[in-house]
Amino acid sequence: MTSRLQDIATLFDGGRLTLARNLAGLRKNALAAAIGKSPTAVAAYENGAKRPAATTVAELSLALQVDPGFFLPRPGKANPAGTPPHFRSLRSTTQLARDQAHAYGQLVVDVAAGIERHVEFPERDLPAYPIAGEEPDHGAPEEAASCLRKDWNLPEGPVGHLVRLAENHGCLVVFTPRGTAKVDAYSFDTLQRPVVLLNPLKDDYFRQRFDVAHELGHLVMHLDAEPGGRVVENQANRFASELLMPADQIIDQLPPRADWKILQRLKQYWNVSLQALLFRARTLGVMGEVTYRNAVVSLSQKGWRRSEPGPMPILEQPSLLPGAAELLRRDAGVEAGDLSEECGSPIALFTTITSRFPQPEDNTNQVAADADQGRSEAKVISLLEHSGRPAVGSHPRSGQEG
Repeated sequence: MTSRLQDIATLFDGGRLTLARNLAGLRKNALAAAIGKSPTAVAAYENGAKRPAATTVAELSLALQVDPGFFLPRPGKANPAGTPPHFRSLRSTTQLARDQAHAYGQLVVDVAAGIERHVEFPERDLPAYPIAGEEPDHGAPEEAASCLRKDWNLPEGPVGHLVRLAENHGCLVVFTPRGTAKVDAYSFDTLQRPVVLLNPLKDDYFRQRFDVAHELGHLVMHLDAEPGGRVVENQANRFASELLMPADQIIDQLPPRADWKILQRLKQYWNVSLQALLFRARTLGVMGEVTYRNAVVSLSQKGWRRSEPGPMPILEQPSLLPGAAELLRRDAGVEAGDLSEECGSPIALFTTITSRFPQPEDNTNQVAADADQGRSEAKVISLLEHSGRPAVGSHPRSGQEG
């Protein structure tokens, strides 16, 4: 057996196997079937109770389309003592989809840590104003948002480029792959950096800004609150509303009824959606409950829930990770493939993580994924051929681990 595969088997990190399996969106039984092992064996590899043989490492690499080196231990863990991911609705997405989304977020932290060895990032500067995810909260979300505006020295009026603002204060903001777009925007905190992940299908400048503000609310307020509940999500919405539309600045501008011309002007000034303005008018008591509900019905009937009228600015782009990757390529000659390997990331996902825009719906990611798989297969077959052993898939399965 080659020393390379044997070394990986000796140092095998079960947590990295769990990460790779979740990234692939597979359950243990599906992975077990792909490599000809039992789900119990896969579970043992993941929890460290058993080490896979070198040939099994090769099979895992091929099945999960990662380089065998992916299973080597990485410095630190992506989410130690951090918050659980804040998903919008735990009922509308499967546990498998949430696990895949969280695994992608963990990989984002790995990539950022790898890049940060070469490029200096802004210091983490996200204050905590923890509140319980319970009612009544006595205006705590609004107070937390007001405090954040002061902490970040934001001037009166609309918040500028919100993604860049978050990045400048040490947050990681990235788009998720289209394959995991079933999960809406979400966030989680780590000892290294807070992470905000944006849905690539929500091609709407105004709603994306509200998503970022919403997730900042979770990161600032919900250190211990159980994610996904109605109260917690409502608190994050109120935080976002106050951050983007401070009550003392906007209350006199809001109409008591659905005056669409006024609301459209406010939309363009405050850089928020019509729906967000209606929500704000209701929570501030400017618009009564019945008036608000009628306005929402009217907005739906006009087809504006999906596509609001007026010019649509281009999406705010992340620049921290993309800019760092571009800098290393331009000034240090470090190509994406080499950097992704150092960061322990498949090149297809590395490309998404370091992209300024959501990945297109064409075959761009598929090409990168195919390249990943091709490299993994070539490396595994080469390692096995050098050992004089038959390539993976051509040897009889004994069911025993060496």
